[in-house]
Amino acid sequence: MAYSLLDSIHGIDDLKKLRINQLDQLAAEIRGFMIESVSNTGGHLASSLGAIELIIATHYVFDSPRDRIVFDVGHQSYAHKILTGRREQFALLRQEGGISGFPKREESEHDAFNTGHASTSISAALGMARARKLLNEEGSCVAFIGDGAMTGGLAMEAMDDIDDYELPLVLILNDNEMSIAPNVGAVNRRLTKLRTNKGYVRFKRCLVRTLDTSRGGKWLSRHMERTRDRVKRFIMPNLPFEDFGLIYLGPVDGHDIKKLIKMLRSAKELHKPVIVHARTIKGKGYSFSETNPERFHGIAPFSVMTGKVRTTGQMNCSEVFGKTMLEIAQRREDVVAITAAMPSGTGLSEFSERYPSRFFDVGIAEEHALTMAAGMATVGIRPVVAIYSSFLQRGYDELLHDICLQNLPVVVAVDRAGLVGEDGETHQGIFDPAFLITMPNLTVYSPATLEELSVMLNMAVDSGRPSAVRYNRGTLPSEKLSSPVAYGKWEIKLPIAEVTVVSTGTMLPIAHWVAKKHGVGLVHARFLSPLDREVLDEIQKKRSKVLVVEENVLALGGILAHELNPCRVRTLCLPNEPVTHACIDRQREWYGLTEKGIETALRELAVEE
Repeated sequence: MAYSLLDSIHGIDDLKKLRINQLDQLAAEIRGFMIESVSNTGGHLASSLGAIELIIATHYVFDSPRDRIVFDVGHQSYAHKILTGRREQFALLRQEGGISGFPKREESEHDAFNTGHASTSISAALGMARARKLLNEEGSCVAFIGDGAMTGGLAMEAMDDIDDYELPLVLILNDNEMSIAPNVGAVNRRLTKLRTNKGYVRFKRCLVRTLDTSRGGKWLSRHMERTRDRVKRFIMPNLPFEDFGLIYLGPVDGHDIKKLIKMLRSAKELHKPVIVHARTIKGKGYSFSETNPERFHGIAPFSVMTGKVRTTGQMNCSEVFGKTMLEIAQRREDVVAITAAMPSGTGLSEFSERYPSRFFDVGIAEEHALTMAAGMATVGIRPVVAIYSSFLQRGYDELLHDICLQNLPVVVAVDRAGLVGEDGETHQGIFDPAFLITMPNLTVYSPATLEELSVMLNMAVDSGRPSAVRYNRGTLPSEKLSSPVAYGKWEIKLPIAEVTVVSTGTMLPIAHWVAKKHGVGLVHARFLSPLDREVLDEIQKKRSKVLVVEENVLALGGILAHELNPCRVRTLCLPNEPVTHACIDRQREWYGLTEKGIETALRELAVEE
């Protein structure tokens, strides 16, 4: 499709050649291109649609890469990628060999910082600004951050640390009243007051017009910031950002490019820490994403005409988790569900509707979610905290210090465990087993079927122990249990032999196929912790050579190499390196987690002495 303006944009210099009155048309063309492109590849559409005008205005005012622009999370950065010369690569967005769905420094000089998780941009931009001051470098540092990411403690810590009032640091608050789901909490309530206080905006305009009618008034308007701040506090007490030492500008319509450019120019010229508050609409310009921005936050390929995606009809792991939580809540009144701004993604939407008083969305605050759960557990509640594996990394200390060391009955539902595909290196759920299995008192469940997931979640809640239940993105096989799930017990699916495969979770079906084909033993490690000592003793008695197959970095294999000495133990797992974006099947091929890879590992193990 031809675009009269967009076709002429091959980089930032081309954008700056346009007149301001041409930029609305450019925004419309980017929006059309983005909808069409993401409908073919999938991606983070709603957040990117809502930030188009804001990104155009930012690049029009600032001079990237001299001015460093840092995106928080990066979900909203598609327009940035288009304007910085990567439009032609959108045909392979998030695909093997194509561009990432998130900013990546190795991809472009305009991507100042790799992102993928929330609340990091202010800290990173502050670090850049301080470093450039030490090096006597010129240029602004700009941090994009959403109102949802503002609920994260890291963002608050960064703002609390902005103590140099001469730093050219501009924070752009993209306020769409959403993170992935609608926002919650005190920060959101404060922003609502800022958005809706029309009295302050009218008073400010009237005051400026009055002062500008005289020479003395003009001087007062330009120079008496303290008077202005007192006026603000009189009308809007406890203005949050200026309490952090930031100059507050806004709110401004985040889809009015002319107003945005004017305000951003003012922010740039101040050469001080400034926050520009822009109100936007998530999913702007596409009716289906505006109506349902949560569903279009991260979406698979879809029909532009209907907004519908193709489905397999089979329940995925998150849906099974959500269904099981409803069943558990019905029989146990002491069970509550906790999420960190992801009720839909974790399968808890229906729970939140049916049991609103027992559902807690704490915002993008995984650390708080875990410690709050620990506090609830001390007074007789059974909390279940649903967190993606890659976000659980943020709560390492809380899980260890506040839950495991106190031996509290908190269940962590570790969603998106294992390879996640197109979201790439920042979202791979491959590191959590390596730290979970080292935590005292923690039971780690690893279901290989949807039925096991449901049974294990019930078992974890009823056990009264700290527990983690790991399950992958997408779905698992659905089949009747071949044997009952007993606490801490593994399942011998094929008799232990001279060579035995130990597998777990998503890798079990393919390991079973290969083991049966080659006549070797197969053990299903239903638990990563505790270990089944009886099965380990039997392996040692048989002097079996063991191949451990796991879809994560070295974890169970490392433990078994220690426990099964002098047996020969080899592990087929993921290396300790970033796993870039591609479909999951291709990612498994890269690292040998396939039928062919397991067969090769078995042959090599068989001849080892």
